[in-house]
Amino acid sequence: MNNLYVISGVTGMTGSELARQLLKVGHSVIGFDNFFASSLDSIHDVIDSTHFHFFEYDLNNDEQMDQIKKKVLEYKNDFLQTIYINCAAVVHTEHFYEVEHTFQTNVSSMHTFLKQAIDVKAAIFINCSTSEVYSMQSWNNTGGVKESDYVVLSTAEHSQRTSYAVGKLLTEFFLKDAVDKKLIKGCSIRFANVYSNHERFAKHIIPHIIDSLSKRGEVTLLENSRKNKRSFLHNIDSCRAVLALIESDIALDGTVYNVATNEEVSIIDLVSIIGKKLNIHNPNIHFEGYRASDPERRILNTDKICERTSWFPIVSLSDGLDMCIANLKQ
Repeated sequence: MNNLYVISGVTGMTGSELARQLLKVGHSVIGFDNFFASSLDSIHDVIDSTHFHFFEYDLNNDEQMDQIKKKVLEYKNDFLQTIYINCAAVVHTEHFYEVEHTFQTNVSSMHTFLKQAIDVKAAIFINCSTSEVYSMQSWNNTGGVKESDYVVLSTAEHSQRTSYAVGKLLTEFFLKDAVDKKLIKGCSIRFANVYSNHERFAKHIIPHIIDSLSKRGEVTLLENSRKNKRSFLHNIDSCRAVLALIESDIALDGTVYNVATNEEVSIIDLVSIIGKKLNIHNPNIHFEGYRASDPERRILNTDKICERTSWFPIVSLSDGLDMCIANLKQ
């Protein structure tokens, strides 16, 4: 017997791939999105599936969320269990400075969505958090930061950007509290920098570089990029991590899991790698602007998820970039 999945932010990077993979194996999906940072294009290949119920709804709209609840109650008895996955969020760093919007979507509405899952007696709630939580202490020289490490946060004295990290951190407390009270099972996931070959909005760094180089043969980056290094996680792997955690009962303890790769690359080298794949050698890089409270590195230790599930990343950065470039040309 199959499951019913309820996914917020279903046209986003992780949400869209989750819908794709779940539908492929026969599960049913109720998904919604307001297209804040995505479009219907990301799910064009599954939108007509008889097992996919899509709604252009906003997590912040109470009436629309009541409609989602009614749909879940209408369908849930036909399935083995109901599983909620919260992928909706205010994303793109430029929006992290909009503190009220960030709080409303990422914190308040997530909490309402969690309460809905409890009300309909869903079995599991997966909360998509972020590695931004680690803020200014997001790397070390001993294999990366662990979920149990204390965090050093920049504050409003430094940058409003941290409102995103603080909000996501609070959602982890909401879920842990619900699990500890035995209201539901679940966990939170701190993803590294997720990218996708379905992403059409050139606001994240990888699509920005691909778009700029393919159109102009050059790219403009922040001054921070002279030093910054990151690890990037393809949404195929972020999706696989969610599904692996759902299948592991010991993982659904309300705690947090890092999900990342160990492939670290400087942003300068990333431009060079993408340039070569586009047959642009030594592309021009212009540096403009500076972002406060932007850590130079972000390296996550993934021992915990690897010990409690069978997950490991399967998409290399090179292969993932090839998929992004190929999709751009379609």
